Amino acid sequence: MNIITTTEALERACDELLQNPYVAVDTEFMRETVYWPQLCLIQAAGGTTEVIIDPLAEGLDLEPFWELMADERITKVFHAARQDLEIFFHRGGDSLIPHPMFDSQVAAMALGLGDSIAYDALVKALLKRPIDKGPRFTDWSRRPLSNAQLEYAIADVTHLRDLYPIMLERLEKKGRGEWLAEEMKILTNPDTYRLDPEQSWRRMKLRKSTPKWLAALRAAAAWRETEAQTRDMPRQRVMKDDAIYEIAGVAPTAPEQLQGLRAVPKGFERSSPARRLFEKMSEALADAEAYAPAYEKPAPPPQGVGPTVELLKVLLKQVAEEAGVATRLIATVPELERLAASDDEDNPAMKGWRREVFGEPAMRLKRGELSLTLKDGKVVVSEVK
Repeated sequence: MNIITTTEALERACDELLQNPYVAVDTEFMRETVYWPQLCLIQAAGGTTEVIIDPLAEGLDLEPFWELMADERITKVFHAARQDLEIFFHRGGDSLIPHPMFDSQVAAMALGLGDSIAYDALVKALLKRPIDKGPRFTDWSRRPLSNAQLEYAIADVTHLRDLYPIMLERLEKKGRGEWLAEEMKILTNPDTYRLDPEQSWRRMKLRKSTPKWLAALRAAAAWRETEAQTRDMPRQRVMKDDAIYEIAGVAPTAPEQLQGLRAVPKGFERSSPARRLFEKMSEALADAEAYAPAYEKPAPPPQGVGPTVELLKVLLKQVAEEAGVATRLIATVPELERLAASDDEDNPAMKGWRREVFGEPAMRLKRGELSLTLKDGKVVVSEVK
């Protein structure tokens, strides 16, 4: 099997793919030693066209492929698309997010085929085809790739090409096309993929609430994220989380303040990255209250709400089984807790199709208009007369 390694060949392939109403897409990448995932292979299939693109080929311009992904005349079909979309957003220019889009993993949840179903399980369930898992741990950055590796890679999109019409038909028969459309809006939201260093503090646990500590934590986390992006290395290799917490505790603006911290590597205080950390920390502490992230300690759930949450869990499981959809797609445990504590309309469980399937029955259960009873060992949802 040939791999596309020239811009001319890629242009021809993309022209052929554009003749189809949809194209299945997958990528292979490496990210263990880098911050920005290294795109190593792109697979695409539409109609009778099946292609493997080598992004590592010297002189290859991926612009024809990015144009294909941006073309709104065709649907782009992925499985578990988030990481693929993250790569496209940062590598494709102009913050590219393919649209319109179909994610077969999300569609499978809407069809009741399980939470986050694996690709091989989905192929086996709907196409009755086995998948060879042998080459899945391949180092895709190595060249040349074997025929077995290439066959494994292209199968990811040829199966996906065949899955799409089957799943689309089932969704339409169940009247759940709009369900998937709502999920795709979330998945294709650019905010999902923006990596603003100033927001990286959100990955950390907030152990204190004083303005100085919060400002120092935000500054240290932002410094680390900027270093990771600039040096293209995993953030944990720049500085581990334990060290970021220690740094936030002392809020260092000079080398001697870092000495003696157990999680900070010895000698770090004399490095160029350390000087950049001191500069960032000095800026943050110049007005700690203004720089500190807004933080409100979550209020504990009201006393006695626990039983209500448990009832909502039972109701959720019941309506999910009746609808033939994964519970996680309808509501999460934190959303159930919010719903038990208040009638917050901003709760995701109270929006769109989720409100119809679960939110409204949940509110009626809270108001005492519905009851949960056991009949022949099964839970039954009944109207209260």
